[in-house]
Amino acid sequence: MDIEQFRKADYQAIDRICDYYYSLQERSVISTVEPGYLRKHIPLSPPGEGEDFQVIADDYQKYIMPGLTHWQHPSFFAYFPTACTFEGILGDLYASSTANPGFNWSSSPACTELEAIVMDWAGDLLGLSSAFSNQAGVGGGVLQTTASDSALVVVVAARALYMRDHPDAKLEDLVMYTTTQTHSLGSKAALVLGLQVRSIEVKLDHGFALREDALRDALESDAKIGRKPFILIATVGSTSSGAIDNLADIRKVAEDYPSLWVHVDAAWAGVALSCPEYRCELYLDDINSFAHSFCTNFHKWGLVNFDCSALWVRDRKNLTNALDITPIFLRTKHGDAGTVIDYRNWHLGLGRRFRSLKLWFVLRGFGVAGFQQYIRQCIALNQKFANLVDASDELSLVTKPSLALTVFRIVPKLQEENQPSLSLDSLNDLNRVFFGRLSARHDIMLTQTSLNGIFCVRLAVGAARTNEGHIQEAYNIIIEEAKFAVQTWEQTVNGVATVG
Repeated sequence: MDIEQFRKADYQAIDRICDYYYSLQERSVISTVEPGYLRKHIPLSPPGEGEDFQVIADDYQKYIMPGLTHWQHPSFFAYFPTACTFEGILGDLYASSTANPGFNWSSSPACTELEAIVMDWAGDLLGLSSAFSNQAGVGGGVLQTTASDSALVVVVAARALYMRDHPDAKLEDLVMYTTTQTHSLGSKAALVLGLQVRSIEVKLDHGFALREDALRDALESDAKIGRKPFILIATVGSTSSGAIDNLADIRKVAEDYPSLWVHVDAAWAGVALSCPEYRCELYLDDINSFAHSFCTNFHKWGLVNFDCSALWVRDRKNLTNALDITPIFLRTKHGDAGTVIDYRNWHLGLGRRFRSLKLWFVLRGFGVAGFQQYIRQCIALNQKFANLVDASDELSLVTKPSLALTVFRIVPKLQEENQPSLSLDSLNDLNRVFFGRLSARHDIMLTQTSLNGIFCVRLAVGAARTNEGHIQEAYNIIIEEAKFAVQTWEQTVNGVATVG
């Protein structure tokens, strides 16, 4: 393909992308294809000769598009949102147009310097302390692929720091701490690194948040048998319920365990710190005062296209001391002098994508006010849904709504005052039927979870095109399926229990 052929193909691609977004509302949220569908349409070996690009582009429309789940659909309420804005698309396009692996300053000066600047912009947007800024020269921010990568990097750094400070410690005695509501990233990091992990149980009546007593008991009991607590992954906005660990409590415990690295995983909820009215609820003061590291994903609820995970550390040397491998062919004058950041030493890989360009485009395109407006709109829409659930005769909130996330289930009203309540197992069976019906639909998508044995359904607001009408329609669909689920469940148990 020459330059003019590329120009023509690019015009067509942009036109088709625009047509896709114009038609998004009318599309099914969930793909209707069956497993293995693509092998029926695409040869199982590559072509011997190059093909005309128009044929390739048309095959994308015919074969790939039907197999997509449309995360940007206004009726997509599953998992957490994954951002996709036109500013981000253009940022990715420009970044892809030049080969800039960005492993050191000399290889791609703009990649390094823009990342350092926009990470400070992002830190300012979220209210992070200057201790986390690149400009200050001690801490700093770096873009990673995902929050899982960010967690893995800080666990490596925390382990190295602990072993330097405690040279007689044995690796097999080191323990990292999560909770029963921490994302699987904690367990995966432990699996990759061969470390012990302890999952601390959190309770419904605490909003599934980690509190002082539970953390202190875990640390003390492990210390008594010779284990070495070295890192805690605290969560601000858990996946299952949006729970926020009590960082003020954690701070009290951490004061008694100076060797305990505290990493705050705010992959979804962290961007809500952009709105000052949520900073107290999200423990910003505690993050700024004692957390060793903090992560949030702009590619979730932050308007930046995947992937764009932002990680800040209070002391960058803890990363570079653990991860700096610099053979002679990677040494440079500026790197040796310490006058530049070489981001390859801030993560596991060598080469890295020019992610900062799309973050720069988005932050400039929306501005602080536009970014805040989007966050507030999502929270308001979720509150509308939560209010509908709360007023319903069929549905019940499982826990307090968290920002743009609501977790709910069917809890039918009893027909008579003296009728016994349904057992937890019966309610779980009923709600599995309910979720099965929702999952069979193509016009909405939600996800399931379990909170301390309670089976429930999640609705997360985040698609940029979702409005009040979509929330009302989602509620109408949910109520419709809830009523059918109750009827189906009653027939299944054949009169063992009766619900109204």
